[in-house]
Amino acid sequence: MEGNILFALALTVFAGLATGIGSLLAFVTKRTNTKFLSLALGFSAGVMIYVSMIEIFVKAKDALVNELGSSQGYWLTVIGFFSGILLIALIDKLLPKSTNPHEVKGVEEMDIKPSDDEYTKLMRMGLFTALAIGIHNFPEGIATFVSAMQDPNLGIAIAVAVAIHNVPEGIAVAVPIYYATGNRKKAFKWSFLSGLAEPVGAIVAFLILMPFLNDIMFGMIFAAVAGIMVFISLDELLPAAQKYDEAHLSIYGVVGGMAVMALSLLLIA
Repeated sequence: MEGNILFALALTVFAGLATGIGSLLAFVTKRTNTKFLSLALGFSAGVMIYVSMIEIFVKAKDALVNELGSSQGYWLTVIGFFSGILLIALIDKLLPKSTNPHEVKGVEEMDIKPSDDEYTKLMRMGLFTALAIGIHNFPEGIATFVSAMQDPNLGIAIAVAVAIHNVPEGIAVAVPIYYATGNRKKAFKWSFLSGLAEPVGAIVAFLILMPFLNDIMFGMIFAAVAGIMVFISLDELLPAAQKYDEAHLSIYGVVGGMAVMALSLLLIA
């Protein structure tokens, strides 16, 4: 049990700190590799959609049906699924539009020099973006932790998908802070810190949810996790991949992500 907890926490740390990878990419490259990001974001969306609908939703339904019967169990699974969508949609709605953590940015923007009166605004934008990403990553940390506790292989798949989609978020934090300060270390620090919300979410899940984690609670959480992952894929990952404008690469990435996820589930079945 203790080993499972440490493993699940480690996965959330890995997923969250991928924001730091995004900021590092912004500093070591001159131009955004749009082909790679389009493909990677599509791949992440494919993994999330497939694993949510084929694996997580089904596990949630099975747990609730076994405890509550076919009709009530299925109803609660659907309610949990759309509750997860509602939760993450409300978080997105409450975040200021100007600090949208999923606003696509390119690392070549680092070379743009703002005028003096823009520095303060840019610094505020970068810090608010870091805060927005932190708030947004909190439920993702819970989702990764709970999934890994129930099924380590499933947790790995979700952690990898979340990590991929955190990379451009790191760029979104680093670019405006570097604009405003010219300080790479400060930009990296805030990008890195924004990703820590995921392991914080995992710790909260461990401290608050674990004592009550029976089959009904597990089923409801898993159903909500499926909803959260589907919403993130459709509302954030796919639109971001499309904004990089690399023809059909994002869709190829989606299909590839689904295929890899399907194959991995078959191999570990």
